[in-house]
Amino acid sequence: MARRPFKLNALPEHVVAHPDQLAPCLDHLENAPLIAFDTEFVGEDAYRPELCLVQIATDEALFIVDPFTCGPLNRFWDILTDPAKTVVVHAGREDIRICNFAVGRSPNVFDVQIAAGLIGYTYPIGYAGLVQDLLGNRMSKGETLTDWRRRPLQPAQVRYAFDDVRFLIPAWKRITDRLKRYDRLAWADEEFTGFVRKAVADDATTERWRKVKGTGGLDRRALAIVREVFGWRDSFAQRVNRPPRMLLRDDLIAEIAKRAPRTLEDLQMLRGLPRGEPEAILDAVRKAKTLAAEELPELEPRDNDPTHVLLLANLLGVVLSDLCSRKRLASNLVASGQDLKGVVRAKATGSELPDAPLTRGWRAEHILPELLAVLDGRHAVRVVKPNSTAPLSYLPAGDQAAVTEDETDEDEE
Repeated sequence: MARRPFKLNALPEHVVAHPDQLAPCLDHLENAPLIAFDTEFVGEDAYRPELCLVQIATDEALFIVDPFTCGPLNRFWDILTDPAKTVVVHAGREDIRICNFAVGRSPNVFDVQIAAGLIGYTYPIGYAGLVQDLLGNRMSKGETLTDWRRRPLQPAQVRYAFDDVRFLIPAWKRITDRLKRYDRLAWADEEFTGFVRKAVADDATTERWRKVKGTGGLDRRALAIVREVFGWRDSFAQRVNRPPRMLLRDDLIAEIAKRAPRTLEDLQMLRGLPRGEPEAILDAVRKAKTLAAEELPELEPRDNDPTHVLLLANLLGVVLSDLCSRKRLASNLVASGQDLKGVVRAKATGSELPDAPLTRGWRAEHILPELLAVLDGRHAVRVVKPNSTAPLSYLPAGDQAAVTEDETDEDEE
């Protein structure tokens, strides 16, 4: 049965394209405790995305701000990063990064995509899908690939831009009500804090260089070359404002690490190096070669777990899916396959549990104990209702007591 569309209040819509229009917009935002926020940007040909449009909504109005014509946005970023305000976004990683680029701070974020996963929606769910499933409203996404640098904006672009924030506050209200009912507001806060931290993390935290393909068989010294050349490329790209991979491809970084060139002549045997930069690249290689053993990156463990670890991890995956169905959680938001394998490895070897999302915070309190009870043999798993969305039941090991239907089927929303 289709959900009846959410009745939206008809809010005034403002296109802010001149400094004289910006000031009253910001005066309005200063008095709004809740702000919906989105951006349109182009990031294909620059190190940092070029901000092309800012969309904002409050309970009282909608705004589109044109950063090309309305003047500096310093005051806007200060308002947005006021810790007293809640800023509602959907999949807001790049929006957070743009804000952080501008003022070195991040807003107090409520991401409806993440929060929806904490009340049983698919994760990650697209904005149009969430709006339709949660509110019953249909959206048009026809401007997804538009070039937002071009002016003047066309009516279809303006309508699309307003719609990108039109539904965020209604979605926030409905999701927040559900989070309160399930007593999960603290869970959401924990997720948002980690999400913002990852969005603005630097290379040392995220180790993005490890994603360079073709480095799987390299030793620690060669991996150090990958890390140093990757770091040089990132700094170079930032300096010239170009996408890093357009300056030096990943496969060339891997090849440089394999060859470990000693001279410019050795390095220049490779095609595709950026002009005027071979000496800087060679300096990065030399730096890696002089690092002490304890400064070299560790080898990542190969994913060659024995059969029993894979079997038990798969079992935990089944149990996790069942538990999340009962608890109205998106299972892939709760734990990854690597998280589950890490827990199984620790139990199989008698070592400490790994430091992973599953072993911290609300997951460690509400999900991990139930998985460990199965893994330790304290709970037995039994299929009790194959046609249910939660078909399993968990009994103390050796307890053959009958399972009632009430234990297998929770009321649906």
